[in-house]
Amino acid sequence: MASLVPKDKRQLRACLICGIVQNNHVFRDHGCPNCNRYVSMAGQADLVADCTSGTFDGVMAMLQPKKSWVSKFAHVNNYRPGIYAAHVYGRVPEDVEEMLTQHGITYHPRDGTADE
Repeated sequence: MASLVPKDKRQLRACLICGIVQNNHVFRDHGCPNCNRYVSMAGQADLVADCTSGTFDGVMAMLQPKKSWVSKFAHVNNYRPGIYAAHVYGRVPEDVEEMLTQHGITYHPRDGTADE
């Protein structure tokens, strides 16, 4: 459980697709634990830069996402346990959005603009 919380608070980034918060080097070395099946960021620094953001507000710790009403409200109930950003500022590039669409995933920006 302790591994869910990033130890180094510097260089934290949030995935623009699912909102999970990890250190930059974790995204670079392992990719996103939720989005790897659609967008493989591991070993691709450019894709990590395009699909994550260092600008995010608020964090939520999701230990049991399937049981949490907060995770359902934040649309992270189908993701792995971890630390998630409430809002992530930025958008994925169009080619990544098209890749998600090909996998049947509708991309919703996590910065709150979809709520407007």
